[in-house]
Amino acid sequence: MGTAQLRAPRQENLRHVWGLGEVRPLQDLARGGPSLGNVTKKRSRETGRRPGAAGSQFTEEKFGQAEKTELDAQFENLLARADSTKNWTEKILRQTEVLLQPNPSARVEEFLYEKLDRKVPSRVTNGELLAQYMAEAASELGPTTPYGKTLIKVAEAEKRLGAAERDFIHMASIGFLTPLRTFLEGDWKTISKERRLLHNRRLDLDACKARLKKAKAAEAKATCEGDTVPDFQETRPRNYILSASASALWNDEVDKAEQELRVAQTEFDRQAEVTRLLLEGISSTHVNHLRCLHEFVESQTTYYAQCYRHMLDLQKQLGSSQGAIFPGTFVGTTEPASPPLSSTSPTTAAATMPGGPSVASLAPPGEAALHLEEVAPPASGTRKARVLYDYEAADSSELALLADELITVYSLPGMDPDWLIGERGNKKGKVPVTYLELLS
Repeated sequence: MGTAQLRAPRQENLRHVWGLGEVRPLQDLARGGPSLGNVTKKRSRETGRRPGAAGSQFTEEKFGQAEKTELDAQFENLLARADSTKNWTEKILRQTEVLLQPNPSARVEEFLYEKLDRKVPSRVTNGELLAQYMAEAASELGPTTPYGKTLIKVAEAEKRLGAAERDFIHMASIGFLTPLRTFLEGDWKTISKERRLLHNRRLDLDACKARLKKAKAAEAKATCEGDTVPDFQETRPRNYILSASASALWNDEVDKAEQELRVAQTEFDRQAEVTRLLLEGISSTHVNHLRCLHEFVESQTTYYAQCYRHMLDLQKQLGSSQGAIFPGTFVGTTEPASPPLSSTSPTTAAATMPGGPSVASLAPPGEAALHLEEVAPPASGTRKARVLYDYEAADSSELALLADELITVYSLPGMDPDWLIGERGNKKGKVPVTYLELLS
């Protein structure tokens, strides 16, 4: 038997199967390793790196057995900023949904309709439902009785409140919730996809670095020891010739590893640039969300202004102002109030809010036309009050206050229950109840 025939089985057994760098002797395949077809299917179309390289690199990093390419500090800050934006956007979105629709079952139903791309059916608001019950109660209990008449008036006001709430929910959903959902379901998914690709490119790059490092170490060892049989289990060169020297084989392996490293570095740099551009776009997202937040505040301001106006109209119809029902009595609490957020009067504060009518424009006509020089204190019903906090008058109709001073206060029919007429010497003017402690 010839020498070639004797060596043929050994050459066959020493053949190695290369996928993306995945090398195993044929004996390993017989023991249950991946088939040649499966390895070939996993072969990268762009490079010759083995498919298990990224997985092995990831595992070794977890155990602290491999080096990891670190991203620059600016890139890490962009990643952290993007994650923070996503997390807080989710929380704000969920809580706004709860604010607009407290019923969890209704929220689930609306979510299903949106996923099925179907129109959400119109739902009666709580205010409108209350108005319906009050109207039915008045009809059954007697619409001509005082109680029935009052039920009808309150039902009409609650119906208007429900309609205002419906408009507010609609505007907030379109102007605020929809942009937040668009970011989470569109832009963020794109960013997440590119970040996963960058992570995989980074694993491939580090795997190529590790392979090159091992190949260079083996080459240096082979050069020092002379011609030796290559350790295929360690670095797994793709091709070799048994008659060639180990040093030459390792030199060829180093060249191939360097080529793969250059390709991996190029792919990593390209993907890092794509991901960086997407992460920098978070600034534009913040600008868009800021605009939507302003629109949300404006719609909310309009909603509460409408509610205030409707309730003032109802109060006027019912004549439920305590000053009108019980002349000479006081509106407010005798307990000390907590300090207000600022010294600005409610009228001034409301005037600075964008997108809605001011509180002053919603005040009852009788109060707006109040002339202090014509106001005379009632014969009975005046009361002493201690000032809790300093207060700066917003206009000539108000009285400036100093903490701890004593003034005389009284109420007039038709006045806003949050205000009283205060007198100090020959000066008089409106004063807020929250700044006073009424004395017995």
